[in-house]
Amino acid sequence: MTTGVLPDETADPFATARQVADAVLFEGYVLYPYRASAAKNRLRWQFGVLVPPAWGTDSAEHSFQRTECLMEPRSGARLSAELRFLHAQRRTVQRLCPDGGFETVEELELPDRVLVPWDEGAEERVTIEADVSKLTGEGVTVPFTRPAREETEQVHDAEGRLVGRLVRRCARLDGRVRLTARAIDGPYATLRLTAIVENTSGWEPDDAAADRTAALPHCLVGAHLLLGLSAGSFLSMTDPPEWARGAVDACRNEHAWPVLAGDDGRSDVLLSAPIILEDHPAIAPESPGALYDALEIDEILALRTAALTEQEKREARGTDPRAAEVIELADTMPPEVLERLHGAVRALREVTGPGPAAPDALAPEVPGLRPDTPWWDPESDRSVDPVRDRITVDGRSVGAGSRVLLRPGRRRTDAQDLFLQGRTAQVEAVLHDVDGGVHLAVTVEGDPGVDIRREQGRFLYFQPDEIAPLEDA
Repeated sequence: MTTGVLPDETADPFATARQVADAVLFEGYVLYPYRASAAKNRLRWQFGVLVPPAWGTDSAEHSFQRTECLMEPRSGARLSAELRFLHAQRRTVQRLCPDGGFETVEELELPDRVLVPWDEGAEERVTIEADVSKLTGEGVTVPFTRPAREETEQVHDAEGRLVGRLVRRCARLDGRVRLTARAIDGPYATLRLTAIVENTSGWEPDDAAADRTAALPHCLVGAHLLLGLSAGSFLSMTDPPEWARGAVDACRNEHAWPVLAGDDGRSDVLLSAPIILEDHPAIAPESPGALYDALEIDEILALRTAALTEQEKREARGTDPRAAEVIELADTMPPEVLERLHGAVRALREVTGPGPAAPDALAPEVPGLRPDTPWWDPESDRSVDPVRDRITVDGRSVGAGSRVLLRPGRRRTDAQDLFLQGRTAQVEAVLHDVDGGVHLAVTVEGDPGVDIRREQGRFLYFQPDEIAPLEDA
C-alpha cells in the first residue's frame, strides 16, 4: 500500500513498517472479481484469525499468537508495541417501506452500485508503552475490550431521496497482550522478548451447528504486532550473528513470525506477522495501490478488473468501500502507470574490472568445429541415445519402456515429487548430462494426460537412486 506523503519516523517509528503491515492486515480482504456473490469471497479471512477460546477447542484455528525474539536494549530503553487487527462488523441492507419503516432485503439497487449484505473489517489498534526494565519478571499485561455497537447509515438515490439504510453491528470482543523479557546466558546484554496476543472473548456457539461465520464477529482478524525500541536493536531471527544462533533456535514462535521491519539497515523495529516474510519487507514502488487479492500480480489484476462489465462493477462497488476503490483505481489508471507494472529488475549492480568470461569462452577448443556450433550437442553425439540407452539399477537393466517404482528422496528441491512416493511409472528415456549424471525421464502410470505429455516431451525426471525397477509390462 503506497502513500503520497513521506512517513515522519521521528513522530511515528512504525510509519514505514506500517505500509507492509497494512498489506498483512488486508491480505485477501476481498478477492477478484470483488463481488460478495463470488464463490471465492464466501470463505474469507484466512490469515491471523484469533478465535474465541470456546470456538478454538473444536476448530483448527487458534485463540493466541506467541512471538519470541532477541533484543539488545540500551540503558533506559522503552518498548513500543502496537497490536493491529480487523474487527468484523456485519452489515445488513434495509429498504424503506411506504409506511416509513424499513425491511431487510438481499440487495438494494442504486444507479452506481448494488448494496448487499457483507462483513466489513473495522481496523483496531492496541498500543502499549513500557520501560524494558519493567518487562522482566511477570512483565506487563494489557487487557482490552471492544464493546458491542450498532450504527446506521442512510442510503439516498441519485435525486437525494431516502431509499434505505445500512445497519452495521459489531459484537463484543475481549483480548489481552502480555509482554515479558528474560536475560539469556552469554557475554552480551541480550534479552529474550516474549509477546503473547490472546483472544479472551467469552462467546460460545449457541449450538453444535454454529459455523465459522458465527464466530468471526468475535475474532481478531489479521492480527499482527509491531514492536519498537527507543534505544537498542532487535536481532534478525532469520540471519542472526553466530553467537546468537542457539538462543534464536530456542525461541518459540506460534502462529506468527517476527522479522526486522522498516528501512534497510534499521534494526529497532520488528513486525510479527501471521505470514512468513523476509527481513525488511517492502511494498513494490510500482504498485499503484492496494488490490487486496492475495498473491495476485498487479498488472494482470488491474487489466482484469478494468475488463469487468458495468453490472459487475456496480456489484463490486456495493460490496465494500475498498472494493469500490479498486474499481476506481483500475478505471482511472493512466497508461504510464499500467506500463510500470509490467516488470522491474532490482538485482542489477555496478561492478568494476572485467566481468566473468562469457559461456562461449569457457567451451573447449575442438578442431574443425565452427565457432557458432554448440560445444556439445546430444543430437550429434553418437555415444548417447536417450531412447536406446540403458543403465543398471539394483542389478537390473533399466531403459525406455521399463516399469519403475518412484521413491523420490528428501534432497530433491521439488516438493511436488514427494506426492509421487510409491507410484509406478514408465521410463521414456535415459538422459546423460555433461557432468556424467544420469536422469530418467518418466511418465506416471494412470495419468490421463500421458499421451499429451509424450507428444510434447513433458516428462518428470528422477535419478537412478530414486527409482526401483519393476517387472516390465
